[in-house]
Amino acid sequence: MTVLRVATFNVLHGMSLDDGTAGPGQLAEALSALDADIVALQEVDRHQARSQGADQAAVAAKALGAEHWRFLAAVHGVPAPVSGWLADAGNPERHVYGPEQDGVGGPSYGIALVSRLPVLRWRARRFPAAPFGLPLRVQGRPGLTRVPDEPRSMLAAVVERPSGPLTVLAAHLSFVPGWNVSQLARVGRSSADLPQPQLLLGDFNLPGRIPQAVVGRRERDANGPARPRRQRVRWRSLARVPTYPSYRPRVQFDHVFGHGLGPDAVRRTETVRMGVSDHCALVVELEL
Repeated sequence: MTVLRVATFNVLHGMSLDDGTAGPGQLAEALSALDADIVALQEVDRHQARSQGADQAAVAAKALGAEHWRFLAAVHGVPAPVSGWLADAGNPERHVYGPEQDGVGGPSYGIALVSRLPVLRWRARRFPAAPFGLPLRVQGRPGLTRVPDEPRSMLAAVVERPSGPLTVLAAHLSFVPGWNVSQLARVGRSSADLPQPQLLLGDFNLPGRIPQAVVGRRERDANGPARPRRQRVRWRSLARVPTYPSYRPRVQFDHVFGHGLGPDAVRRTETVRMGVSDHCALVVELEL
């Protein structure tokens, strides 16, 4: 048996809630304290002025001592005050970046998956933005601000272990009700052909027990009767603890799910209030 420490953390582009700054040193210090083997990150900046031009996925990998990582750009461009993003017409595609693309490309924003364990292969999946936004509380602004949705994405890594491969999926889903449910169902189905056991990490923008209901429900065929899902993946929640907001957690938006794990695989779970972000990091220690 080996112990594996996994975490998911919405970094809010590394912004400190104390002074609103977002320097790479602050982010590195926060992540190094996690001491996790595999980390899924959301709201990650790459070459953005607001985070001092840092490649935050690379910063995270260095802080964790991890050689294997990918960053998946959901948006190419810079943040706009109200409209969400000013797209970079020169980079219309959403790219996957790794260590070999150091310094390549303009400003972007998305998710990252970082691993100390060797990765045998990677997979990416993208979801379009919802056609409408919602009024939300935005850090640093009074009241509610109408925020448009943005494209969403999922990264998967098949990780090499002495006892065999492990699949890790990392996702950041829409905040628009219904769209996030559909995206989570599709993420769950997308892993049927990947090795087991499997972990699913991320900010799903779905509270509490709702994600478990989504990945465990039955589907209906064209004739109406309920039937089991086509895929054999049966996910279960490995941690049920509030993670948001970081200064007084009341809601769980950040989740860790498992499939193909023994009933006693979870050694412990914890939420960690970091030096950055309005989310706590969610950490799960597994015995595999």
